Amino acid sequence: MSAEAASAADVTKTGDLVHLDFDLWAEGGGRTELIDTTHEEVAQQANAQVPAGQKWGPRPHAIGGEYFPGGIEGALAGLPIGEEVVREFAPAEAFGERDPNLIELFSMHEISRLPEMRREDAHLDIGTVLTIEGRRGRVVTLTAARVRVDFNPPFAGRKVKGTFKVVDRITEPAEQVRGILELQYGRGSEFHIETHDKTITIRVPDRSKFDIGWMATKPRVIDRLRTTLHPHTIRLVEEYVTPAPEKAEKGEKTEKPSVESPAEPAPAEPSATADAPTPPARHTRKSSKAAPPSE
Repeated sequence: MSAEAASAADVTKTGDLVHLDFDLWAEGGGRTELIDTTHEEVAQQANAQVPAGQKWGPRPHAIGGEYFPGGIEGALAGLPIGEEVVREFAPAEAFGERDPNLIELFSMHEISRLPEMRREDAHLDIGTVLTIEGRRGRVVTLTAARVRVDFNPPFAGRKVKGTFKVVDRITEPAEQVRGILELQYGRGSEFHIETHDKTITIRVPDRSKFDIGWMATKPRVIDRLRTTLHPHTIRLVEEYVTPAPEKAEKGEKTEKPSVESPAEPAPAEPSATADAPTPPARHTRKSSKAAPPSE
């Protein structure tokens, strides 16, 4: 496409919310490694480890946002919508140059005291990711006494090549809300969203109500909704429904729970002559004295 045609075409700009298809590769050291992709077949061919629940296909993306390094995000502005493009980035434009000062040596005693190494399933090997003083690093060498940890970003010092296609711009308000939820938190498809005039109503799914991740992300979601959609009111709804008691299946008898009570005498069975008047009882007194002899 010529420069004149591109300028006349619909192109992206910083701040646009779009659906993006992409493949991103790191090159260097005699190997090519997949960083991320929206295509399942590409991930399979690269034998990449895929997170559980991974969804394939175009993803919501904010042009000029924070998902990719700044140099890559900057290159996504001005792309023609609907056209696939290929871009290459030097290390400084992508994940930065490698800093030898970020490779540090620790004693095995220090490593063994880390929380992740105290778990029953803890395993220490080349490539193990550790969190030390708030920094995440990968083990690059280890002996019985020493562990060397690299705190450089995983793809630092390597060129990056990307294939990108902006499928479309997200303009419908409810889908913009869903895209922001997906970008900031994930699981955007699980939220029920309504937009009316200047009010946005978001119903929180059950699995997110007690999720610490959702609690931490909520302020960022609200801030992004305000700057993107400019609503008057944002309503986050959490419903807690009391479950109904289980009903017995058809044909089954429901037994009432028995309640123990003091034993009572069983009522007497009615007599056949129950309606007849009961004659007065006769009382016969027996004398303890012998009757006097008759004259």
